[in-house]
Amino acid sequence: MRRVIIDTDTAGDDTIALLTALYHFKVEGVTITGGNVDFDQEVENALYTIQVFNPDYNVPVYKGHERPILSIGETVHRTVEDVHGKDGMGDSFFEKADQRPEDGHAVNFIIEKVKANPGEIEFLAIAPLTNIAMAIKKDPTIVKDIPHIYIMGGTNNALGNITAAAEYNFWVDPEAARIVLHAGIPITMVGWDMCTDYSVMNDTDHQEIAAIGTARSKFFMDINRVVMKFNKEVHKIDGTTHPDTLLVAIAANEELMIASNDYFVDIETKGELTRGYSLVDRNNRSEKSPNVRVCEGVDREKFRNTLIKVLSTNSY
Repeated sequence: MRRVIIDTDTAGDDTIALLTALYHFKVEGVTITGGNVDFDQEVENALYTIQVFNPDYNVPVYKGHERPILSIGETVHRTVEDVHGKDGMGDSFFEKADQRPEDGHAVNFIIEKVKANPGEIEFLAIAPLTNIAMAIKKDPTIVKDIPHIYIMGGTNNALGNITAAAEYNFWVDPEAARIVLHAGIPITMVGWDMCTDYSVMNDTDHQEIAAIGTARSKFFMDINRVVMKFNKEVHKIDGTTHPDTLLVAIAANEELMIASNDYFVDIETKGELTRGYSLVDRNNRSEKSPNVRVCEGVDREKFRNTLIKVLSTNSY
């Protein structure tokens, strides 16, 4: 079984992505990055999600960086409780899980795990890339030992979801995104545009999921209550969006990705209006070598079936 570390700002679809990762991979650890909601709440959400899945092995959870690399003083990024609920879980306010986070720091865990298992640990990055970037900066020798990073982030010449120019994960920490994209590690990027085109679960899908009647399907319904309302009112999307789960599903089975191309991708870090913008150079105007494989098409029905399968069982 392939081994992964999943780096997450656990709220909303991150939790379903975590269930999907636990279903398909040996998850060596979960590292938490500041992002969607209050940082400590993100930690609790990850722990609770692992408890819902109930794997037959221990999955450690490590706290990482709470703020972007270039945050000033105590300034924090914008969290998005309006999207996911005050607790990031559809205002479900679940009880705390029995498992507690580990004492060590996420960056140290990443470095130690990669160095102890060269070429064996892939990354599923579904959050701002702060932790992974800081691990690369702290010990650049890990770069050669990471076989692949799958990144949910950016857009491919499309509108963002936090500003017109940017997708949320890259917008929160564009400096981190630039470090990771230029590190020389093989990367697959699944952008927000793929999410809106292929991952939306509409009312009919939700009715089918509710009818499954497992603990996981009930969890799905609970955590998606707020985002369903938000999407219909704000994004004018008729359903829930699942960018992180789409990323994990593609990592597990690349046959879901029916179109992709290698492009040079860079991140805007200084633009007044374009912070976090992902420049995907489809026409090679820059004349620079490609550094990212960019997903450009998904088999939506296969993705939907993957999600249904994950939610249809109560145990590992």
